[in-house]
Amino acid sequence: MTTAEPTVRTATTVRTSPRKPWTPGQIVLTLLGVAVSAVFVAPIAAALFTSLKSEAEAAEIPPHWLPKVWTAQAWKALWSTGNITNWFVNSLVVSVCVTTVVLVVSALAGYGFARTEFRGKGVLMGIVMSGLMISPAVLGVPLFTTVQQMGMVDTYWGMILPQCAPAAMVYILYKFFEGIPRELEEAAFIDGAGRWRVFFTIVVPLARPSLAAVGIFTFIASWNNFLWPYMVTNNPDLMTMPNGIATVMNSYGIQWAQLMAGGLMAGLPLIVVFVFFQRQIVAGVAHTGLAGQ
Repeated sequence: MTTAEPTVRTATTVRTSPRKPWTPGQIVLTLLGVAVSAVFVAPIAAALFTSLKSEAEAAEIPPHWLPKVWTAQAWKALWSTGNITNWFVNSLVVSVCVTTVVLVVSALAGYGFARTEFRGKGVLMGIVMSGLMISPAVLGVPLFTTVQQMGMVDTYWGMILPQCAPAAMVYILYKFFEGIPRELEEAAFIDGAGRWRVFFTIVVPLARPSLAAVGIFTFIASWNNFLWPYMVTNNPDLMTMPNGIATVMNSYGIQWAQLMAGGLMAGLPLIVVFVFFQRQIVAGVAHTGLAGQ
């Protein structure tokens, strides 16, 4: 006859340590973070509240934060009178093309400067870096003259190509490629791999965080670019979002409620990009910084 042995169950008690009180340093940093966040959030909140006012209320002096009468009239008028869909498509086409070209050019140039030795390398690198010291606004007239002589005014290529001179992006990837151990490439060369295969199968995968950061920064800069598309095109069908929103006016002047609604609409894709790719942005900046040490 078998006797069942009683099973002994030991109950483990989870002890939670009391929360430590905040130190004065933590309190100061928290308050500072809240203040900085409020500085960045306040313009967005003001634009949102202004877009929900009537045009008469939005133009009142002195202005007030909350609308007296909440209305979506500005958003409806912007959709009915402005060519929002066309502006959005134009901005998307230009930004995606600029980002693609910049990624290809900066990756190849940065890798070339980091891994190849040739006569005049230092001089050529200095010429590329000199682009960091020249404001794009200074080059506006020469670039426009060049584009006009090439017959690319009022074209997509006229808006895209002049934005594809990425001196800063070349330098970022150049510093990252310098930090990649040469032993990885030498091992691939011993196995019979060529320079292009090493670049695409070893270097590019390792540089994915930095490439993602460069692509996101380029996309945001191209999407927000107002001056160059404004200079190179007069065709309303080729206007980008910033240029199209600037035309929100009538015989009475600027329509502030519609202008704020358009600004929020133009900034929404950038917010989406940052929310979904913020990890890649932080990782890319961190990897690039480590490569320069």
